[in-house]
Amino acid sequence: MDKLTEYPKLIQHILTEYVELSHRHPNPDIETLLIVNEAKSHYIWMNLGWQNGERVTEMTVYVRIRDDKFWIEEDWTEEGIATDLVRVGVPKEDIVLAFHEPKMRQYTDFAVAL
Repeated sequence: MDKLTEYPKLIQHILTEYVELSHRHPNPDIETLLIVNEAKSHYIWMNLGWQNGERVTEMTVYVRIRDDKFWIEEDWTEEGIATDLVRVGVPKEDIVLAFHEPKMRQYTDFAVAL
């Protein structure tokens, strides 16, 4: 698998599926967005709007590709984006659970990258 061309496609496809799924049951006050910066390899799924008089700016998932690895910076999905990446053939050593403190990453099944 050519990481430079395939990894961006994989994460964009996975996140697009999640966003499309959320659009099936829309909240008229909350907009679900997929923000992609291909040049810098940043992929963000977030919600934006107003609910009960309060501003909503929730980042559901933030993944970036750095050093030929997926760095999962934020993930509030039920099973985890890492699980989705493994299902499509990404090796665990190419996935960093960056939301864990670096010294704690050694206790996960994924990359330890510092």
